[in-house]
Amino acid sequence: MALSFLNDFQEAQDDMEGIHFLSAGTDGTDGPTDAAGALVGPGLLHRVRSSGLNTGAYLEKNDSYHFFQKAGGLFVTGPTNTNVCDIQLLIVM
Repeated sequence: MALSFLNDFQEAQDDMEGIHFLSAGTDGTDGPTDAAGALVGPGLLHRVRSSGLNTGAYLEKNDSYHFFQKAGGLFVTGPTNTNVCDIQLLIVM
């Protein structure tokens, strides 16, 4: 979800100033990975644009983990022993 959110801004050439988005699992993992999810914001968008990483290519492969591993933004908490639900937070300042 976080990669799709970031992709929309990258494709539209919009600026994310003041916008931050987190998608994560409360149990501390997302599938078979060590990450709970990912956090995106203006700094990450700038890094992605300057690095040439293609968000669309990673979306097509359903490989957000390796995208965020390269670009930054992985949200790693470790196991929380709590599985309430997945959460998404959108902060607009």
